[in-house]
Amino acid sequence: MNKVKERKSDSQSPIEECTELERIEIHLLLNGIYLKYGADFRNYAFTSIRRRIWHRIKAEKLQTVSSLLEKILHDPATMDRLYADFSINVTEMFRDPSFFMAFREKIVPQLKDLPFIRIWHAGCSTGEEAYSMAILLHEEGLYNKTRIYATDMNANVIKKAQTRKFPLHRMQTYTSNYFNSGGKNAFSEYYSTDEQYACFHSYLADNITFAQHNLVTDGSFNEFHVIICRNVLIYFNRELQNRVHQLFYDSLSPNGYLGLGNREGLSYTDGSDLFNEVLKKERIYQKK
Repeated sequence: MNKVKERKSDSQSPIEECTELERIEIHLLLNGIYLKYGADFRNYAFTSIRRRIWHRIKAEKLQTVSSLLEKILHDPATMDRLYADFSINVTEMFRDPSFFMAFREKIVPQLKDLPFIRIWHAGCSTGEEAYSMAILLHEEGLYNKTRIYATDMNANVIKKAQTRKFPLHRMQTYTSNYFNSGGKNAFSEYYSTDEQYACFHSYLADNITFAQHNLVTDGSFNEFHVIICRNVLIYFNRELQNRVHQLFYDSLSPNGYLGLGNREGLSYTDGSDLFNEVLKKERIYQKK
């Protein structure tokens, strides 16, 4: 009877309450991943990482967290699939248009006198927001003196970003976002189409450097005037958020700007001591 009950609990997690045994298994899984592959997910938000672990358990037709650990230790292909599960790739062009409108109206004027502008899009996923920034800066006459560094921990999404291709069916949403963000031209001027994809013009990628970078394990690699990292930190626990806030602080030039997602912020973290709030609603901050 007990065995049946345990098996049912395993198959239905993470809907049911996490048990102490499951917490131990997840702790061992994440430590195993770190020791075997060097990928550190130990300080991701527990609820989020647990949900993704159980998604992979079911996809692999397994029963327990421990069985997943055994499989990934002996099969790198399974680890690749789990790694993809852990990589959050939800994005769109001009996502949260009011953020880009505020950036255009309030931050761009502060950048115009700089001889050269460096912007870091951290956790760029498939690149939609990096290309959005390129379009915005092109319209404001700043793109030719800007270098955008777009990074993500997932090498596969970086490869997709470099293609400049996005599904054609998304263009209606992207066009609406573009105009709501203060876009000045016909959005269709920035891409050509075939039956499936919109391919953005190559000049928009001329000043973008795409590269693999892990916010958890990698350090600063340049000094930036702006860092954009939106809807990434919500998947980190408080300790890891503090570490990443410090990384951003160390990577920004004096008076540099930090843009976060609309569900993120610096309140109740060590980052509140490092940055001044510039635009509260849009989560834009300035290095102290």
